[in-house]
Amino acid sequence: MAKYTLVLASASAAISILAVLPAAADWRTEIGTYNIGLLGGENESDRLRRYECLQKTMSERLGMPVALYPASDYAGVMQGLVAGQLHQAGLGASGYAGIHLQDPDAVEPIFTTAQVDGSLGYYAVMVVRADSDIEALEDMQGRSLAYADPNSTSGYLVPRAELEAQGIGEDYFSRTGFGGGHEQAIVAVLNGQYDAGVTWISGQGSREEGFSRGNLRRMVDNGLLDMSDVRIVWQSSLIPNGPTVVRKDLPQEAREIVVDVYGSIHVDDPECFAAIAGGDAAGFERIDHAFYEQTIEMRRREIAESR
Repeated sequence: MAKYTLVLASASAAISILAVLPAAADWRTEIGTYNIGLLGGENESDRLRRYECLQKTMSERLGMPVALYPASDYAGVMQGLVAGQLHQAGLGASGYAGIHLQDPDAVEPIFTTAQVDGSLGYYAVMVVRADSDIEALEDMQGRSLAYADPNSTSGYLVPRAELEAQGIGEDYFSRTGFGGGHEQAIVAVLNGQYDAGVTWISGQGSREEGFSRGNLRRMVDNGLLDMSDVRIVWQSSLIPNGPTVVRKDLPQEAREIVVDVYGSIHVDDPECFAAIAGGDAAGFERIDHAFYEQTIEMRRREIAESR
């Protein structure tokens, strides 16, 4: 896998909210700015808009400047965390697994998102245009497929593994490629660049609205998709929701503040919670490393097979 570096010095990549730094808080002075990484898969302006409320809240609660860093892909956020350039980020399960396999001492998962019914999982789906003659997975033989990102759980790792378990390898399709993110993969399908693309849904709520959460819901909310224009032709088994992670070397007081914010934001600021959760959900649920052990093993096997 190619190495990526998240350049934190770029003024255009970060928006900072300044706060008065308490004189006695040495860890605040040492950190300087608390950096939150935002995964790719959605256009940058929409990502920054959705997380602006969290940035403001975190700056007020931490008592220091907070900066948002929207990376162009998953690897940018992952490497930013490993390098210590980011203090916190939301990841997919595969992204966390990738970091853990690279550096087990880099980050720890502290929360995941609970769906509206309290469950902690979601689904990968394969989407085609509604006017396509593709009605089921069997019709995809000899057609083109867009994955989202090589570090995405629902956009690559799980679909590839589950399709292979059914005897469907890469040669089943005319070609496969990466769309550059979940949103971009579906846009590529809508534009006719690929016959199908994989992305994620909660599997709950109204189909017409893009379900309660997920990439399709975000695209509907942002005016980029009408669900009548697409059809779902394949769905995965349940996937564990991705974690919010923090650096393991984050000062304890800062960690406690982050935990407190995430543990109560669905009550304290429901509108902000819905924005950062990407739709309707029950709240953030405390989890730890054990929640992702199966995904880590899946990622370990995928890495071994690619060598």
